[in-house]
Amino acid sequence: MASGEDDLIARYFRPLATDPGALGLIDDAALLKQSGDDLVVTTDAIVEGVHFLPNDPPDILARKALRVNLSDLAAKGAVPAGFVLTLALREASDEWLRPFAQALGEDATAFGCPVLGGDTVSTPGPLMISITAFGRVPPGRMVRRDGATAGDRIAVTGTVGDAALGLRILKGQIGGEALDVPSRDFLVQRYRVPQPRNALAVAIRDHASAAMDVSDGLAGDLAKLCAASNVAASVEMATVPLSAPARALLAKGSAGIETLISGGDDYEVVCSVPENQWDSFVAAARRADVPVSAIGRVAAGTAAPQFLDASGKPVALKRLSYSHF
Repeated sequence: MASGEDDLIARYFRPLATDPGALGLIDDAALLKQSGDDLVVTTDAIVEGVHFLPNDPPDILARKALRVNLSDLAAKGAVPAGFVLTLALREASDEWLRPFAQALGEDATAFGCPVLGGDTVSTPGPLMISITAFGRVPPGRMVRRDGATAGDRIAVTGTVGDAALGLRILKGQIGGEALDVPSRDFLVQRYRVPQPRNALAVAIRDHASAAMDVSDGLAGDLAKLCAASNVAASVEMATVPLSAPARALLAKGSAGIETLISGGDDYEVVCSVPENQWDSFVAAARRADVPVSAIGRVAAGTAAPQFLDASGKPVALKRLSYSHF
């Protein structure tokens, strides 16, 4: 007799398991076919009350859970190969699971990252969604954090700070009078549904010396990259890419620059690019339709990255990034 978990898997997730290696989700494991590539593995969990709010819709949660992992693969220059899912649920309701599974399947198809398996458990605690994603890169070509060298340009994709502002809006920390409705909706959407830069993965692999995704805040994540590479860096604050709504809140004093560069949940990519690779990297980004901005330079030394104001003076930051502990 099938268990409740078996029924849940069969109803909501077996229809998503279209990859032959998933074995129809009837086994305890899946198969990833050998291809001669290196396999890149990453995992991220999102937890209710920490990474999302209790009233966030299930379809939004499905997309965020997968996309935060896809962002890691993009920063490593990897092409998605598949993922496994772990769900810790207080209850298994059709009202929640049906839109969750539908959105998860849509994103799995859109990003070419099929579900391969996973686990479902009950919990009296907060809802938790954990995904382990797999990607492929040619042998020895994964872009690590420790390859940056003095003289490299520092680049970041997209805009930063939007998600942190979106969360503050949802928490009521930024009032309705500060922005018009389309601007508020834009920032909230940036928090709820990341836009992983997988279209740029091959360009990162071909041109970047080091890279990582920006999940905990640009300032802190750049510091991690520099520490791994045993280098320093300087960033000109005026060149950090900000969206129009973020600039508006900054100008009104409704948000500070520290919130924008340290708030987290951006899911952009920060990378170092050698000078002789810069033009070709920008051209590749343009073809991929992913905006990139040069924000500074890697320098010799092991000091923490400096963020410089318009006069060239370092900006003192009370915190560099979001931290769980």
